[in-house]
Amino acid sequence: MTERDDLQRTILPIPDRRPTTVTTFDAKDPDTQFPPIRPLRPPAGAPNVLVILLDDVGFGASSAFGGPIAMPNAERLAASGLRYTRFHTTAMCSPTRAALLSGRNHQTVGMGGITEMATSAPGTTSIRPNTCAPLAEILKLNGFSTAQFGKCHEVPVWETGPTGPFDHWPSPGGGFEYFYGFLGAETNQYYPAIYENTIPIEPEKTPEEGYHFMADMTEKAIGWIQTEKAMTPDKPFFVYFAPGATHAPHHVPKEWADKYKGAFDDGWDALRERTFARQKELGIVPEGTDLTPRDPVMPAWADMPEELLPVLRRQAEVYAGYLEYADHYVGELLDALEQLDILDDTLIYYIIGDNGASPEGTLNGTFSEIISINYRADIETPEFLASKIDDLGGPDAYNHYALGWAHAFCTPLQWTKQIASHWGGTRNATIVHWPARIAEGGALREQFTHVIDVAATVLEAVGVPEPSTVNGVTQEPLHGTSMLYTFDDPAAPERHETQYFELLGNRGIYHKGWSAVTLHRYPGLPGITQLTTGFDDDRWELYDGASDWSQAHDVSAEHPERLAELQRLFLLQADRYNVFPLDDRKAERLNATIAGRPELITGTTQTLFPAMRRLAENTVLNIKNRSFSVTAQVTIPDRGVTGTIVAQGGRFGGWALYTVENTLCFCYNVLGVDWYRTRAGRPLPPGTHQVRSEFDYDGGGLGKGGTVTLYVDGEAVGSGRVEATHPFIFSGDETTDVGAETATTVSGDYDARGSRFTGAIAWVRLDVGDDSHDHLVDPEHAYHIALLRQ
Repeated sequence: MTERDDLQRTILPIPDRRPTTVTTFDAKDPDTQFPPIRPLRPPAGAPNVLVILLDDVGFGASSAFGGPIAMPNAERLAASGLRYTRFHTTAMCSPTRAALLSGRNHQTVGMGGITEMATSAPGTTSIRPNTCAPLAEILKLNGFSTAQFGKCHEVPVWETGPTGPFDHWPSPGGGFEYFYGFLGAETNQYYPAIYENTIPIEPEKTPEEGYHFMADMTEKAIGWIQTEKAMTPDKPFFVYFAPGATHAPHHVPKEWADKYKGAFDDGWDALRERTFARQKELGIVPEGTDLTPRDPVMPAWADMPEELLPVLRRQAEVYAGYLEYADHYVGELLDALEQLDILDDTLIYYIIGDNGASPEGTLNGTFSEIISINYRADIETPEFLASKIDDLGGPDAYNHYALGWAHAFCTPLQWTKQIASHWGGTRNATIVHWPARIAEGGALREQFTHVIDVAATVLEAVGVPEPSTVNGVTQEPLHGTSMLYTFDDPAAPERHETQYFELLGNRGIYHKGWSAVTLHRYPGLPGITQLTTGFDDDRWELYDGASDWSQAHDVSAEHPERLAELQRLFLLQADRYNVFPLDDRKAERLNATIAGRPELITGTTQTLFPAMRRLAENTVLNIKNRSFSVTAQVTIPDRGVTGTIVAQGGRFGGWALYTVENTLCFCYNVLGVDWYRTRAGRPLPPGTHQVRSEFDYDGGGLGKGGTVTLYVDGEAVGSGRVEATHPFIFSGDETTDVGAETATTVSGDYDARGSRFTGAIAWVRLDVGDDSHDHLVDPEHAYHIALLRQ
């Protein structure tokens, strides 16, 4: 058990104590005595802490909770730990992660949505206030070693560039002494955009050499823990292990997907029935629970086109393989703890999903979600998807499954990710493992719990009090309730009695077993006609959790007074925790000026230099839907030149100004489907030259084509056509790079390792014309795009 000590730990950093002994003149004096220097440590007996957070996994996916996907390491932890069947998140990644890491509700820490939709309203700034120090900072200042591995989607978008500031990055600002992972919603698992602390780095291997980020981050986490325990065995650690799995792209080695051949042949409706039966058999859902109906906006399996069914089945096989693959590497991490003989003395949270399963793969699924984000569903015909079936899961795809699978993986609940009103968006399977403290291994816990409870639980477990001040700033009290009371008594009355939910206008309130909810918006998907009611006209539903675990039976008509009581309670909670104003604006939230957030790049020109790489899309001048030019001053050696001058994007869409065999080239890659290359008619001569590509936009709408002209020292040397362009986004993870391309290449004329420019670059300048067509963006489309990026 953790023991309290005599250190004052409520003010952090812990104030240094000056020795009160008498000072002597000569150190050789026998009376010269000072207490030995003692490194800061947590209270004696404090366990290590490991928080594992998977991405986009629905309640009904994992075998540990009755799902169809084998997760032997989740089952391994559950066998000697506790399974929580009513643990909740916020329905979206950034808000859940901000709440988890701070112990406060997501709007209180400014994360009322994803960072890309931040506004100046206090609940949606994407800026964690300094009154809400994160758990990692609290533990670090109490003597823990701290490290984060994997995904971080909590950095304000205007702070993601190479100049920071880094106050909201995991290290140093988030309290983690070490970070190895990526920023944003997602990354290519074969070619990830990795940072080590704040420095961008590239993987040491290629996919052909066996590289996958899940394996890489696990190896780095194991190495870090081994080093910590070898050097400072008496110092506990806090590790936050947050894979990109299973967010899109669903990338997994083929042999893992093939394990599920035929497992989903009967479709998503039959899968829901099978999963529900298994959940009842295991006792995951209580007696009397009903399977919720499928909403009419979701297609039935029987209504899907026959020619599409093989692709749909493969989508589920790939996803299942991906989730099992992620669990396999969680097992590698657990094995390392066991080999160090610290597994049983490590408090482990295994949170299987930061929200419900993702509906963002559209109604039919997608070969590349960049296609759907850019509203080019016309490309992904059944014939096109069928032609790509063997690529799904591999480096040549950026795939996501169909909405129907997302709903099935949330069995038995209504809805999915994005829908904070219903449990399908917010209820996530969770396991807590700590044999040194949990006596009843293998049991279930049914108390209502929430992601904000993790921080309070950890602090109580390690014997560290909640601080009153951190770095001189008075702290907002934690909002969560410690779950430690549930470890000993399965029948203990639940202590987290009230919890609000709100995201994108979908909202709800839980109070003492009852839940009142209202669906304001469907998931942002092409093909779904959105709800258009105002907030005051939203229809509220009421559910009695004592008899209706899954929210299958709306009893609002039978209990109008109870509904009104909970609606008032929602207003009180929302006012207390920064929820207001409710904000369902669409295109306005993508416009930084209207939204009120800083914008890193403004104006019509931007100059880049050779050292500038890994520039996220929102840190570079927007050249979409308008004319633009790219100019560079380069020096060509006598031997000739090859490589990239500047590129934005990668394999699944973007543009590049580059050279091949000493010849200037421009490529516009449309969605990884069509490559339009323009090549100069003669080679570049040795010496210093100004090279330029000009793109003359056709106009007439969004995503239209244009004419490319190449120049060397002002003289036209080549021209070509681009028949279509990206209207909205090039990539969710690929970046702008000068002098070489990171990850994958736009043109495909060479790989990233061969993309380094073999001459010299002095500067590169981007200029955009005044013929922007962005004002034609449909607000509903803009909203969908933002949601698909999260």
